[in-house]
Amino acid sequence: MKLGLGLYKHMLTPENFAFAKQAGATHLIAHLVDYFRGGKGHSDSDDQPLGTDWGWGLAGDPEKLWSLDELVTLRRNVETAGLTLEAIENFDPAHWHDILLDGPKRALHLENVKTIIRRMGEAGIPIMGYNFSIAGVAGRTKGNYARGGAPSVGMEGPCDLPMPRGMVWNMVYEAHAPAGNIPSATHEQLWSRLQRFLDEVLPVAEAAGVKLAAHPDDPPMPTIRGQPRLVYQPRHYQKLIDLNPSSSNQLEFCVGSLAEMTEGNIYDVVDHYSRQHRLGYVHLRNVRDKVPYYQETFIDDGEVDILRVLAILKRNGFEGVIIPDHAPQMSCAAPWHAGMAYALGFLKAGIKGLEAQS
Repeated sequence: MKLGLGLYKHMLTPENFAFAKQAGATHLIAHLVDYFRGGKGHSDSDDQPLGTDWGWGLAGDPEKLWSLDELVTLRRNVETAGLTLEAIENFDPAHWHDILLDGPKRALHLENVKTIIRRMGEAGIPIMGYNFSIAGVAGRTKGNYARGGAPSVGMEGPCDLPMPRGMVWNMVYEAHAPAGNIPSATHEQLWSRLQRFLDEVLPVAEAAGVKLAAHPDDPPMPTIRGQPRLVYQPRHYQKLIDLNPSSSNQLEFCVGSLAEMTEGNIYDVVDHYSRQHRLGYVHLRNVRDKVPYYQETFIDDGEVDILRVLAILKRNGFEGVIIPDHAPQMSCAAPWHAGMAYALGFLKAGIKGLEAQS
């Protein structure tokens, strides 16, 4: 197993690359979507976007895909710091919203996704993480939920306020959309959209040498903002895997989201999916309680025995990257860095301890 760190777009700096290296990481997961662009309810220094009823902020430029030069430059900058760029996480809603909505630009957006995947293959970036969701990551709150009153993320009840037109995946892709709300889809319609997406895109991903890794719903509720969710219980991940047998059809395996679900034993879940060798990479954080009321904790202080999870992953031959996707912030001059350093150190020690037993 390899230790990595995830960085949002505004965090992709030489200083944070050096921090990752110093904290013991060997790999990076990069976000190229700017979740903080033009949004309210957060600042550029926040480690996690929360936003308002109008979402996180503005999606990117629909006419400007990530270029091959941009991807190669990022990979080279990461390598200069002595790290490996393992994955890009999340498509920009501006580039694929009508795939999620089954809208009139679906064919164009399908070509956008194929182009991005081909460019990633050319750039030598092996994994594309994605979240096939209309509402996206909505309904989370921030509070002093963690040990010692440390700020972290949680959920304090259901979130089904309708989504206005021009929004998808918790971002605004059309600022001047007509008034009104997006009609609610059904679960069956959303699964059908995912099936079509995978059938059309996975052959391109295979040819490019890129794996598509699907994140479970976050928060894992049956609906968010009146829209259906796909993977809000652990068993739904199997349905996603079974949609297409391609080796490029993989999981962005988020243990925190899976532990927040109301069904399943998290250790059985980790064992079941890691034995199938379909884990693209792993998000590993700790939590307390279940949706719609849960809190994220320090990595050693929640209801999940993280060392037991690591042992299961090792036993089943997982050799990919693990990142602490979120961490509580700590009371010091660098709250995010301190929280992540604590999580990275805990995971580093756990991995080395397992290696010593081999």
